[in-house]
Amino acid sequence: MPTVAITDYTFPDLSLEEAVLRPAGVEIVSLKDKRSAEELSALVRDADAVIVQFAAVTAEVIQGMAKAKGIVRYGIGYDNVDGAAARARGIPLCNVPDYCVDEVADHTLAFILALTRQVVPNALLVREGSWGLATPVGGMSALKQLTVGIVGFGRIGREVVKRLLPFKARVLVYDPVVAPEEIEKTGAVAAASFDALLAESDIVSPHCPSIPATRQLFNSAAFAKMKKGALFVNVGRGDLADSGSVTAALQSGQLAGAALDVFDPEPIPADHPIRVMPNVLLASHIASVSTPAVRTLRETAARIALAAVRGEALPNVVNGVDARR
Repeated sequence: MPTVAITDYTFPDLSLEEAVLRPAGVEIVSLKDKRSAEELSALVRDADAVIVQFAAVTAEVIQGMAKAKGIVRYGIGYDNVDGAAARARGIPLCNVPDYCVDEVADHTLAFILALTRQVVPNALLVREGSWGLATPVGGMSALKQLTVGIVGFGRIGREVVKRLLPFKARVLVYDPVVAPEEIEKTGAVAAASFDALLAESDIVSPHCPSIPATRQLFNSAAFAKMKKGALFVNVGRGDLADSGSVTAALQSGQLAGAALDVFDPEPIPADHPIRVMPNVLLASHIASVSTPAVRTLRETAARIALAAVRGEALPNVVNGVDARR
């Protein structure tokens, strides 16, 4: 009987995956939590396809795959899988790129509004029995008065722009692989450069993939180029920003605030100073979550794995391997 190995999962069970795979005669073998490379290697050794959530699927783990016809990542990002090692073995790596576009775009807007309207500090003030403004008047803004910089104009970046424009914000977009006219036909403004976007924006939010060119794109030099008192929102990938630089910019006042659904590392260490900063909103990588999104993610990953087991053409191959082996 062919098998699909699931390296780790945060769901209560694997019933959705089982409903796709077991009627097709495919057995699931799995680990619940992230494990060592040695344990993962043993799990995936004889699997016909592999599904991954957060486990580190390294070159060592991939080298031990004797039969795998495909690796599927639960999610959009896939930086926890060594795509180059999979490519060297001729194993396609697939993601699920469109299951949570609206959820993440909504979460971005929620974070932006929470920061500009000081929603959390004022709610906490009332809960504590006080009344009035929890922060100085200068911390409260209308989006109509602000320029929001969006870095990356893919599926999610475009949806964030669509949500911002009705609030009358000036929206700047930088994406080096998208033509300026394509950006501007949406009503946004194409930034002349990344540095120009940083210099002009009151709020900056990256929506680009984690690749070598974008990792730690937001470092001390980038934050220094932003307006003093700007806001930073990251619901993309934690390693788009250098965590030490984010913390330092907040401590110095270069950033007036931040809202972060992602961080590097995750979970954020218990003693990290950013956990207790009053001008920071933190969430535990949950921007993608809704009942329909999670169902779509899991069922899609299982269907791609089944296609791999059957030797069929695979969608969403991200590491350049021919989708039909």
